Amino acid sequence: MNKLKIALPKGSLQEATLLLFSHAGFEISADTRSYYVSIDDPEIEGVLLRAQEIPRYVEMGAFDVGISGKDWIAENRAKVIEVCELIYAKQGLRPVKIVLAAPEKSNIKKVKDLKGKIIATELVNLTKDFLKKRKVNAKVEFSYGATEIKAGNLVDAIVEITETGTTLFSHNLKIIEVIMESTPRLIANKNSWKNSWKRNKIENLALLLQGALIGGRKVGLKMNVEKKNLEKLLKILPAMKKPTISELTDTNWFALETIIDKSQAKELIPKLKKLGASGIVEYPLNKVIY
Repeated sequence: MNKLKIALPKGSLQEATLLLFSHAGFEISADTRSYYVSIDDPEIEGVLLRAQEIPRYVEMGAFDVGISGKDWIAENRAKVIEVCELIYAKQGLRPVKIVLAAPEKSNIKKVKDLKGKIIATELVNLTKDFLKKRKVNAKVEFSYGATEIKAGNLVDAIVEITETGTTLFSHNLKIIEVIMESTPRLIANKNSWKNSWKRNKIENLALLLQGALIGGRKVGLKMNVEKKNLEKLLKILPAMKKPTISELTDTNWFALETIIDKSQAKELIPKLKKLGASGIVEYPLNKVIY
């Protein structure tokens, strides 16, 4: 039997990734004492690894496919196929930022102020590449963790991944510049991508994962509306294309069904009610495939 070997991120993205796969239709069980995972697809073998390492191992061919952030692909300078972007993070469906930060009270206000200074980060290559482009000569050293507390004490500045900036601000750090935004990517080994069976399997996986992410941001709405109120209600009712309209046994009434952004529902539903909609039902979606 053909097998697709996949590396999934262990750590901060692990829970969100397993939930995403669940919404895409894959049930994954992970033992906290093991790096191997069980997937309810006999054609896929899964392993949990640190996101930092996944691009390198996918490039080497140890795995056919993996999920890692754009930042770690850049850090590893990995030559892989970026199959698709997957916009999600530990705390929500949004990118994280790679930022250059320094103590609030420091004299570092812009990138050129870092000349001759020391910067701590896990993203050494990415930081060096950034400084080279800006023609700033500074020392970049690897940080083994707790990077925020080093700024102002052990080093002059840091480059760190942040989702909301809260941790940085709590350590009295200011963001000097956003180096890049990063989202997880489904990446593939170049030779695996050339294999027709593996490529088809990877493309199907990408389709389902992207569909699950879109579904997570949308909800379905269905309702009944009297014929006399139909036109004015349709004017405010968003839809991916056009809402589905079905006649009821009472010819003066219609059933409507549509898909909207989840964020719109709380404002839209009261408006629909005022315009004569009844029996309004909002329901979650696992996947939306365009």
